[in-house]
Amino acid sequence: MTAATILTLLLFLAIAEGIGLGDQGINLRCKCINKEKKPIGRHLKKVEVYPPNSHCKDTEIIGTLKKDGQRICLDPSAPWVIKSLRRNQKRKQPKKQTKRKRGLQ
Repeated sequence: MTAATILTLLLFLAIAEGIGLGDQGINLRCKCINKEKKPIGRHLKKVEVYPPNSHCKDTEIIGTLKKDGQRICLDPSAPWVIKSLRRNQKRKQPKKQTKRKRGLQ
């Protein structure tokens, strides 16, 4: 085998491996490197929570800004983030319906 043949074979293998992972949508590392600690809750349109997994040991919280749609990593240990997540959980829980007592007429 010539060096050119080996190089071509390795190139095809590398391309095939890259395409295979890209098609599956697999992210092989953490998304967040820098995390915002300052309270920016009123500027957020959406918040996504990614629990720890085999590729990242950290819980990652990513907020999308209302103004321009920019995605920002939020510090999960920041008090304002914890409070905001709890508030959102309460909103998503279905409200309990109370039975009304009907008075006798």
